[in-house]
Amino acid sequence: MPKKLSEDLVARIVEEIARHPEGVGIDDLHAALADVVSRRTLQRRLASLVEQQRLHTLGEGRALKYRLAPITGTMAAQEEGSDVVAVRIEVYVPTTTEGEEIRDYVRQPIQHRTPVGYERGLLEAYRPNKTRYLAPELLTHLHQIGRSPDGERPAGTYARDILGRLLIDLSWASSRLEGNTYSRLDTQNLLERGQVAEGKDRREAQMIINHKAAIELLVEQAEDIGFNTFTFYNLHALLSENLLADPSESGRLRSRIVEVSGTVFHPLAIPQQIETYFRMILAKADAIDDPFEQTFFIMVHIPYLQPFVDVNKRVSRLGANIPLIRHNLCPLSFIDVPERAYVEGTLGVYEMQRVELLRDVFLWAYERSCRRYMVIRDTTAEPDPVRLRHREALIAIVAEIVRGQQQPGEAAVRRVAASLVPAEDLDAVVILAMDDLRNLHEGNVTRYRLRLSEYRAWQPMQQPKEG
Repeated sequence: MPKKLSEDLVARIVEEIARHPEGVGIDDLHAALADVVSRRTLQRRLASLVEQQRLHTLGEGRALKYRLAPITGTMAAQEEGSDVVAVRIEVYVPTTTEGEEIRDYVRQPIQHRTPVGYERGLLEAYRPNKTRYLAPELLTHLHQIGRSPDGERPAGTYARDILGRLLIDLSWASSRLEGNTYSRLDTQNLLERGQVAEGKDRREAQMIINHKAAIELLVEQAEDIGFNTFTFYNLHALLSENLLADPSESGRLRSRIVEVSGTVFHPLAIPQQIETYFRMILAKADAIDDPFEQTFFIMVHIPYLQPFVDVNKRVSRLGANIPLIRHNLCPLSFIDVPERAYVEGTLGVYEMQRVELLRDVFLWAYERSCRRYMVIRDTTAEPDPVRLRHREALIAIVAEIVRGQQQPGEAAVRRVAASLVPAEDLDAVVILAMDDLRNLHEGNVTRYRLRLSEYRAWQPMQQPKEG
């Protein structure tokens, strides 16, 4: 019987190769991946990745090794005779001339950069649909690569179809940009199995779990979210849960001065002004017609204002996905984005009120996300039409069984489902709901709008009684 290929095969191959900066041969690579891929298929995938310039090869014949290609950047080496004694590779993204100017400035020692405060004019001068951070030809390109067949379907359809992958990718990538040391595989184990990585700080696991809850809010309530205070307060509350020294500051605008490390930028300090400009950001974002301009506008202005005591960049990265999810465009996962490029692009806004370097990062990141998710969509099965049609009913059924402390048997499930779905779909929905109840765990309870305490109280009933 042929071996079933993992849906995440390419990502698994790349992640395994990343564990070997010096390169890894096909024998060792296949030994690590033997449970998911045959040697012949692995050879084909490796050849394809080399052709795409995602991998480089070292040596020949039996000594051939594979290693990740740098995204882009510079290489410096010192030679002693014929031996290379030191090699430095800087991973970055392709930059425009304007982006390079910003990068060169923010790389100066902090003592050489001029202290600056919040420049209100950057926001005040922006006129929705007249001012443009993204040129028309760039918007055309983004729409071409981000468009999906789901454009006319209900908001959030595209994101729901790839939700399992998006939860892992965006939770991992966004957390990594905050210095989180979980690998993508660690993140997958945490979110799918509730398995905390050994030797890691508990705050790292909390950060990733918080991302998952926030992403589920955006996807599951795609038709209700928007550029309003309710959405952004709740995004902050979910992303900051159990991470702030003062829990009362979660989901609220800050009322005290904050400092941003590594920069000469000093954020706005007066609470009334913070609220005024926060509401102005949301109002202007909401008035923008183009979803990509909305996305980038939020990436620029939320971190620049620093409306919350912490977690501002995380709020901006997830908030940037709101228009993409609502318009069924490919989401922005920030997968593989070099942390230094992202930080320096943000510093360009803080210290120079210039967006060009952050725009370079955004463009590269979105192209990367599109390539990833278009491939995934082509290799995954079509979503179950019954599950798609009765998604809200399934959430309600699972939630009622759990909150009511009921045994997840067919009779109980059918009794709850009977009032929620038409008779012709009842049997199919019961089967789906029972499957969801069997697979319910701490890592996915928020999908059913349940609290962890509610699930833990019900958990002993999840396993059928013997005898």
